Amino acid sequence: MTKIFGRLLGALATVLLLTPGAYAAEYDIDTSGKHAFIQFKVSHLGFSYVLGDFPDFDGNFSYDPENPNASAAELTIDTTTVDTRHAKRNVHIRSEDFLDVKKFPTATFISTSYEEQGGGSGVLNGDLTMRGVSRPISIQVSKIGEGEDPWGGYRAGFEGSVTLSMEDYGIEYNLGPTSRTVEIYFSIEGLRR
Repeated sequence: MTKIFGRLLGALATVLLLTPGAYAAEYDIDTSGKHAFIQFKVSHLGFSYVLGDFPDFDGNFSYDPENPNASAAELTIDTTTVDTRHAKRNVHIRSEDFLDVKKFPTATFISTSYEEQGGGSGVLNGDLTMRGVSRPISIQVSKIGEGEDPWGGYRAGFEGSVTLSMEDYGIEYNLGPTSRTVEIYFSIEGLRR
């Protein structure tokens, strides 16, 4: 019985070793070193753009260059920190008209799949929860690079963007027809665990 059990364990270990993506590297997003950014752009009445960012967020991702379709990511954004470099506008964006940060101080993204498109590009699918509403989104992603850093660590970096409808997340405030969507851009650098 012990021999059979040992063989089963050995077979299981072999299967795990040969399973693609079983050893996808885990990365923590380097927010403490400020090597990760989430920025947004919204049309201002069709005349220009309001730019801003979320300086406080945290997350991680897994990535295996041999099996990129096994990639995954999780992100939590502190919406109370939204910053457009204009104090009165920041207060308005944090209000019930937009992010309603008193009720919903965080937004989250949890990936559900990744579709490699070749050349380090792909589509990261997942659920974005903001203002208490969860919706599936697809983020166009490109790998920037990966390798050893000067301090003995190993890093990987990606950038991506997605355009969201504000109405999908319960934001009804009328800024005009050109201002109903928001473009999100991110540049993420992760430090391998």
